[in-house]
Amino acid sequence: MAPPKKSASKTPTAKPSAAKKVTKKTAAKPSAAKKVAKKTAAKPTAAKKVTKKTAAKPTAAKKPAAKPTAAKKSAAPPIGALAVAAGQRAPEFELPDQDGALVRSSELTGTRYVLYFYPKDDTPGCTVEASDFRELLPAFKRAGVRVLGVSPDSCGSHARFARKHRLSFTLLSDEAKVLAGRYGVWVEKKQYGRAYMGIERSTFLVGADGVIRRVWRSVKVAGHASSVLAAARERG
Repeated sequence: MAPPKKSASKTPTAKPSAAKKVTKKTAAKPSAAKKVAKKTAAKPTAAKKVTKKTAAKPTAAKKPAAKPTAAKKSAAPPIGALAVAAGQRAPEFELPDQDGALVRSSELTGTRYVLYFYPKDDTPGCTVEASDFRELLPAFKRAGVRVLGVSPDSCGSHARFARKHRLSFTLLSDEAKVLAGRYGVWVEKKQYGRAYMGIERSTFLVGADGVIRRVWRSVKVAGHASSVLAAARERG
């Protein structure tokens, strides 16, 4: 008896077709287009980065606005423009002395006085000038003239200077250079090719009526105090 024949229909159902395998693989893995889209969405674009950096930092146009323009700088008065001369009224002032006490020009009305500006306490030239006025102070008092020295040094510096050199006359502290500016003695100076701002050594003799009688500018220290005393002895 012949063996039974196997059904041919069972063979194709046992294994999936190549088409189904391809379909399964294709469904399991995301397409290249989706990967690119995902990467693109995850990272910010170069345009966004540039926008963020630009927003974080101020623009170049805003920086120059913080600095004064050249026009504003040139509007300042030229150095020495406020310089006073003989025959003019002496500028008013209110400054502390070496003891911290305020000295006002209004209190000097009716009194003749010498106002001498010097660069710095306890430097060679300024020490000689102060010592010369100290030696001649009794003669100035007999002539009815008060002596006042002025510099940008502090009250403390003046006090030490006065103690060290036995200075018994008034030293005014003009730290803000206000009075020096009014008299036109805060000027540009040059030394060894370097420009800087400083006091032009100058002296002013003021009459009892508050009018400037004599002016000495760019003072040479030697013999200066004697010249001022000679002028102070002339009544006026």
